[in-house]
Amino acid sequence: MKITMTSAPTGLARRRLALLLLVALLCPASSSQQQSGYVLHAESDLVLVNVTVRDKKGNFVLGLKPENFTVLEDNKPQKIASLDVENVDIVPALDVAQAKPLPGVAPGEAPVSQSAATTADQYKDRRLIVLFFDLSAMEPDEIDHAVASAQHYLDAQMAPADLVSIVSLGSSLLVNQDFTTDRALLRKQLDEFSTGSGQGFEEGTTGTTEGTPDSGQPFTADDTEYNIFSTDRRLEALRSVAEQLSHIQQKKSLIYFSSGMDRTGIENQSELRAGVNAAVRSNLAIYTMDMRGLQALVAGGEAQNASLRGVSAYSGQATLNALNSNFTTQETLVTLASDTGGRAFLDSNDFSKIFKGVQQDTSTYYLLGYRSTNLARDGRYRRIVVKCNVPGAKIDYRRGYYAPADFKHATQDDKERQLEEELASELPATDLPLFLGVAFFRLENNKFFVPISLVVPGSQIPFVRSSDHDKATLDVIGMVLDNEHHPLNRIRDTVKLAVNTSTEVQKKNVQYDTGMSLLSGKYHLKFVVRENQTGRMGSFETDIDVPELKALPLKMSSVVLASQVQPAKKGANLSPLVHDGSEIIPNITHVFSGAQHLLLYYEVYDPARPAAADSAGVAGSAQDGARQPNIRLLSNVAFFRGKTKAYESSLVELTELNARERNAAVFQLDVPLTSLRPGFYTCQVNVIDDAGGHFLFPRLALLIRQDASRTTAVKSGTTPDSAK
Repeated sequence: MKITMTSAPTGLARRRLALLLLVALLCPASSSQQQSGYVLHAESDLVLVNVTVRDKKGNFVLGLKPENFTVLEDNKPQKIASLDVENVDIVPALDVAQAKPLPGVAPGEAPVSQSAATTADQYKDRRLIVLFFDLSAMEPDEIDHAVASAQHYLDAQMAPADLVSIVSLGSSLLVNQDFTTDRALLRKQLDEFSTGSGQGFEEGTTGTTEGTPDSGQPFTADDTEYNIFSTDRRLEALRSVAEQLSHIQQKKSLIYFSSGMDRTGIENQSELRAGVNAAVRSNLAIYTMDMRGLQALVAGGEAQNASLRGVSAYSGQATLNALNSNFTTQETLVTLASDTGGRAFLDSNDFSKIFKGVQQDTSTYYLLGYRSTNLARDGRYRRIVVKCNVPGAKIDYRRGYYAPADFKHATQDDKERQLEEELASELPATDLPLFLGVAFFRLENNKFFVPISLVVPGSQIPFVRSSDHDKATLDVIGMVLDNEHHPLNRIRDTVKLAVNTSTEVQKKNVQYDTGMSLLSGKYHLKFVVRENQTGRMGSFETDIDVPELKALPLKMSSVVLASQVQPAKKGANLSPLVHDGSEIIPNITHVFSGAQHLLLYYEVYDPARPAAADSAGVAGSAQDGARQPNIRLLSNVAFFRGKTKAYESSLVELTELNARERNAAVFQLDVPLTSLRPGFYTCQVNVIDDAGGHFLFPRLALLIRQDASRTTAVKSGTTPDSAK
């Protein structure tokens, strides 16, 4: 689910106005010279760094001057242009009964961006704290613990300088209360977080039934795609909050209450990096709190859980799995905290520590500014080192920032080199949101076709007016590496968009489809997309596993969800998604409108043949004039909301192969979504090989919403053959 909160840009009013930590800002300043009759325009990049200096006893060191500091950027010395002190300890006690929330915001709405001059005075010498309650990921008792710890902070720890805001993520991202010192308003909002507010989803595991709860179910669901969807949603919500707070110059702290966050491999790495980058640019430190507290992992599982299948409970494997699962859910919390300058609070039942930590880290700090000697506007990451000549002093500061980028004046060679460098970079680009989806379909023996879909939100593409059309171009570059990191395939393309009105595209997604043939094996896939108006780039990389199907009792392809079909483009005939001149457009976000039809496409390979057909053969068939069925496959689809089945389609039976050249049985199901209410669903595809006695039940997550959301497939790429 896409959750965005937009923020308006702000300008600089005077030198002390520090807009973003470690972000090089363009500072236009114009002065009208009426005597001479011309206007002078000047611009400079001011880099701002929050620096905390403490002595051996941990006390803040006051009275330092610019000559006490040395700043290095990429090992080159920089001249300090400004030095200021933010000290929230000097704020006197306030009459909180008279305090009011910031103007222009009602609970449940996004904050309205204010002018830089207004926010400079409003937040001066204030401690800004955002309480972020992830209701989608916490159990009822964990929500109660989070609310109780926040209420204790309001009653016993909240200082006069503290401005507190409350944000929550349930079915949507809400600003429940804007920054205020009014304890009554904050308590009222916390009281509304009842234990029934949790709107999360049960995140399952992937693999065999060994060591899984024996709850009477005949199969274990593959929830991998579901976990990716859920985690990306939470990471994107954190990024939206960071972007919304970017207009506030002071250091900000976000306390994230959750029960851990599980990342499924590398798929979430791009969204994680985007959230960290947004927080760094906005001068936002994220403090993460695991509301599960100190856990005792009991061998064999806790009493409220079902018993485990197999012998895992007696071999210690169940305990090891529990420890690994707990570690992976906490690892993302640690990454978010450490990369943004915050701290992670884990494995503790004293939830008040996180508030003490935030107050200590934001009490007093120096705001140091310099103008970089590196004038290149290349958008690269620049490392900062700050030194202090006070003996025994311990300093804390952010370690780098992203330089501004000037794309319009770059040469074509520079632009191409920029794409190549980003493709080879270990850090993903996150300025342009990018989503990627892959699947696999067998072509012959051990050779597979892998369709690849890239999606960019249309709202992120800037259009320019030319004649009677709005035009834009996207550069696409990608590569595939084998298991030994040897390059197999490269894709380089430029997509040209020309539409009658860009406002229609901004309400949709723009999708680029391509594909390639691969042998069974493990591969690494990375793509970079750049829009050529401002030069913003986005990258997405993932590991893909093209399975070896020979040893599987029931051989099945990926399940592709779609809602659109378009005329097939040249070069797409290799794709199994092309039939009779039409091509199925995969919906990789799994978001549909209730007025649409859901198309499901999947294939079954080498199905078993009934014994009667094998024994009778062709002779028996000729004698009675009736053709014996050579296969018998049954399939349908069911939709679940939680554990309740909401809808199930009628059964489809195949008795013949309908793709004989590939020895494949192709299923194309068409399900109208009008009978399903808007909301989140688990889509379960049921496939039974009746002759062989085998079955599969793959599951996918999807969202049905009332408003229409269509994806425009702009171009299909070629299908290079990379089989060795």
